[in-house]
Amino acid sequence: MPNCRIWALIVVLSGVLWLNAPAFAQESMPTHVVCDFDKGYAWTYEAGKYQASPPSDLAFEIGGIDLDHQSASLILDGRTAATLKIVRAINANHFLEVVNEGFLNLTTIYDRDPATGRFPAVHSRHFGLFGQPVFAQYAGSCVAKP
Repeated sequence: MPNCRIWALIVVLSGVLWLNAPAFAQESMPTHVVCDFDKGYAWTYEAGKYQASPPSDLAFEIGGIDLDHQSASLILDGRTAATLKIVRAINANHFLEVVNEGFLNLTTIYDRDPATGRFPAVHSRHFGLFGQPVFAQYAGSCVAKP
């Protein structure tokens, strides 16, 4: 029965971690952030292979962030451009935009970096152009909008 003891220990440790979950809870997410992505690559699929190229810098805002109701708004040029769904994770929040044509944009914002005060972030775009796959991934950060 040594396996039962191991499983019992795993169950007890899992319970201790679960009971202490607030100690691991993520820092409060601001209700409005300004994001800037200055690194990344875009890939296009042409003639049977993917070709990479650096994309232009990308900046946008996410406002009306409501983690409890899992919703937010994508803001471009000061206007609401899309409604976003939120998927919560440990130490991150994922903001999902379903574009009219069925393509997807995903922004993941991680917990604030205490050294910089910024929220590290990643943005991915998955779409197609004339039937060919096109996708891009960006790395950058977000800051709380006062």
